[in-house]
Amino acid sequence: MASNFIVAVSAVIPLFVLMLIGVMVKRYRLMTPEELNHMNRMVFRIFFFCMMFYSIYTMDVETSFNPGFMIFGAAGVLAVCAVAAALVCAFEKENRRRGAMIQAIYRSNFVIMGIPIVGNIFGDAAMAVPAMMIAVIVPIYNILAVFVLETFRGGRFDFLGILRGVLKNPMIVGAILGAVFLVLGIPVPEPVLKPIRQVAAATTPVALIILGASFKGGSFHAHLGQLAACVAARLLLVPAVAVGAGIYLGYRGVELVTLLAIFATPCAVASFAMAQQMGSDADLAGNCVVYTSALSCFTIFGWVFALKTMGMF
Repeated sequence: MASNFIVAVSAVIPLFVLMLIGVMVKRYRLMTPEELNHMNRMVFRIFFFCMMFYSIYTMDVETSFNPGFMIFGAAGVLAVCAVAAALVCAFEKENRRRGAMIQAIYRSNFVIMGIPIVGNIFGDAAMAVPAMMIAVIVPIYNILAVFVLETFRGGRFDFLGILRGVLKNPMIVGAILGAVFLVLGIPVPEPVLKPIRQVAAATTPVALIILGASFKGGSFHAHLGQLAACVAARLLLVPAVAVGAGIYLGYRGVELVTLLAIFATPCAVASFAMAQQMGSDADLAGNCVVYTSALSCFTIFGWVFALKTMGMF
């Protein structure tokens, strides 16, 4: 029992500490909001590109590439979005809130907070499995977000435009290039690969620090019920069903923890920006990000401890 507790703590504490460093950066005004925005863009465009390229390029295809697992993850996200849309539309009558709530329930912070969980438990050698899932999950997140938000503001869904945007995403570009270099056997010289590896290793810590520094609290009294429903669904109900289905289908070890990283992590930070830009309830979306991120340190600990105690990894 004690060893299981240590594993769970080891998976969560590094996330909490890095976000706390970010909170201190904000508290002591070591970076201005404009500098944080610039830093965030740099991490998104450069760091994530290097992380995806390196993870895919260096992976062992025989042990890491699992099409069935990738299909299950994609189907799970689509199913969560569909069920969330049905339930939200049944209980919430305001369209501005509907889009924000559906996005908060299905779209997790898999890249920034999920990937480190896998790394903290299994080490860098296991990172190829969640990296491969990023190439599937991130495009689905983006496409569904635009579809949901456009639907509930009465806009037009431009699939080709969204697809072009997805293909320009640095994570997707890095994954594609990494796969091309891996499949074609194109060697990357060590003097070039080393700095890419170093930037890839720095991606998660820097991203989590920026996340902590970007937290902004807001009034939640006007939408307390909707916020509570989204937090409970994102952190408790969705992982219970999705991870439970994964266990039933026989997934264990790094694959099961990758499912936990997809379905049990808090709302994606990008969901606030998209809600703001597309006429949804940005205040509700922002509070979903803040409160799920804060509470996820406790819920993720609980999920990891429970799975470890059950002998799932």
